[in-house]
Amino acid sequence: MIWSRRRRLAGLTGLVALAVMLGLWCLSPGGARGGLRERTLDRLLPLLPARHAVGPGVAIVDIDRETLARLGPWPWPRARLARVVRAAAAGRPVALGLDILLAGPDRFSAAAILREDGVSAPGVTAGPPDGDALIAGALAAAPSVLGFALDNMGPGQDLPVTPILLRAPVTLPGLWRAGGVLGPTPTVAAVAQGFGAQVAAADADGPIRRVPLLVLTGRTLRPGLAVEIVRVASGAGALLIDEWGRLHAGEVAAPLGPDAAMRLIQRPPAAWASRTVSAAQLLDDPAAAGRLAGRIVLIGSSAPELGGLRVTPASPATPSVQIQAEAVETLLRGSVAYRPVWLGLAEVAAAASLGLLGLLLAARLRPLPAAGLFIVLCLAWAGAALAAAPGLGLLVDPVGPALVAFLGFAVAALARFAGDEWRARLLRARFEQHLAPDVVRRIAADPAAVRLRGELREITALFTDIEGFTSMSERAEPADLVALLDAYFDAAARVVTDHGGMVEKIVGDAVHAIFNAPFALDAHPARAVACARALLEASESVRASPLGQRLRLGRTRIGIETGPAIVGDVGGSRKLDYTAHGNAMNTAARLEAANKELGSSICIGPGTAARLDPASLREIGTLTLRGQSRPVRVFTPA
Repeated sequence: MIWSRRRRLAGLTGLVALAVMLGLWCLSPGGARGGLRERTLDRLLPLLPARHAVGPGVAIVDIDRETLARLGPWPWPRARLARVVRAAAAGRPVALGLDILLAGPDRFSAAAILREDGVSAPGVTAGPPDGDALIAGALAAAPSVLGFALDNMGPGQDLPVTPILLRAPVTLPGLWRAGGVLGPTPTVAAVAQGFGAQVAAADADGPIRRVPLLVLTGRTLRPGLAVEIVRVASGAGALLIDEWGRLHAGEVAAPLGPDAAMRLIQRPPAAWASRTVSAAQLLDDPAAAGRLAGRIVLIGSSAPELGGLRVTPASPATPSVQIQAEAVETLLRGSVAYRPVWLGLAEVAAAASLGLLGLLLAARLRPLPAAGLFIVLCLAWAGAALAAAPGLGLLVDPVGPALVAFLGFAVAALARFAGDEWRARLLRARFEQHLAPDVVRRIAADPAAVRLRGELREITALFTDIEGFTSMSERAEPADLVALLDAYFDAAARVVTDHGGMVEKIVGDAVHAIFNAPFALDAHPARAVACARALLEASESVRASPLGQRLRLGRTRIGIETGPAIVGDVGGSRKLDYTAHGNAMNTAARLEAANKELGSSICIGPGTAARLDPASLREIGTLTLRGQSRPVRVFTPA
């Protein structure tokens, strides 16, 4: 029962710890709770396979530092930017997206631009063409998409709206909202085939991981830049939100989730080069435009001067055009995963289930196999959570539930270990004065091996007594008597344990020892007899000591008998005693007393004598012991 209570206490401790961990996890701020999840997904999502690939690839025309060194510092006149746009459109992309906000009219003089670049805008008859007209002409050469910024100061501009069809009402409580938009002038806007929100917001821990699929400006629902580029590239006239809350742009579909934001799968900077062409190279080498054919082309800048560098999991200086390119590729790969509103509760339930399994393992198994199995369970959860991204389109937390459950398991395992250690120390403390050291180590290593609830087994009982002890105690000083008994019992206990026996108890001046308990002992009757002879020698040494001679310590008498007995813990909740009950114990006590009548020092009962070599014994009489009806023959060592 004690051992069972220890396990229940460990389980209860772990349950309380699990409840506390779940509470802290659920009540912690969303950013703190989601930070670990997002950082784990940052590293693992790029390693997962895409579900499918739809549409063309993505290419970037980069206005890098080399381009700025060749064409001049930023900001540019729009006529100069028009040269880059025309060169990109000459590559015949399926769609051309501009990741540079063209807000307001060109600030530079059209006449000065014409003198510098020597270009003209076809179709312009009233004076020299300005920069907006030049870039409008360049954008008209390819299906183009322009970006707009959110304007919270008022209704903003009146930009054309992309039609969005709904098959069923949709609720988007976390949708990005603004009063209006800030975008290109009517001259430029007239040639674009689409407009998308050119925005991205950082998560609570700093990096940008998401871009909006949809935004709400005033009362108008508008697409994000990546979604609009994909729509234009696919030739679709409108976007569609189906009854399951998925946004369709041509053949591409993405779940909206509660905030209509898309989690990006961001590749490391080393992967950017394969899709990037320098604008300077594109202007110098017309053959470079061949890399843009049939692809979605984004024009942006990696130069710090343009102020478009952002912190992302891929790099602390990620160009915004690379973020938009990752958004387009994420859509085209069909790898859009999201977190529905019910997923948080499902993760809490998973953490509780994992934790309860961990508590069960901690209570039922030893620490090492329990920890091994629980780690396998946690890894299985993490693997299933990661597989849910490409398989089910769900962003399941691979670490939070497992971590919360592991902390609960760790507390339970530590409580179980502390209980086991306490139990082992208790057993050592109880038995180290009564058993041989190797037996104590065996009990400490496997406490369950000792059947403390009681068992019937054959034992050999050995009882001792000091002759004349009562009269000696009356004439001795208390301190002297205690010192002499300490020396006597120390010698007696050492002899008993050296012969494999157990000191069952010490009563007054008597030592009660048993052999063959708590563990089996070969030839325990012979060991008991040998122990008796060694006890006589040890007691004579104590008698010969100065204190023994001064107090006139009497000789030791010993009784031995073998037979069945019930051994185990006996007592109540406040006191337990590992003892033996049976006829062998009673007989050994009476044989010890019979030595006084027989004049012997060791009296061996018939049960022990039957298990010894007859030649090693000498019969010393026949007795009728109290409580027995028949006389028995008794012996002493020959």
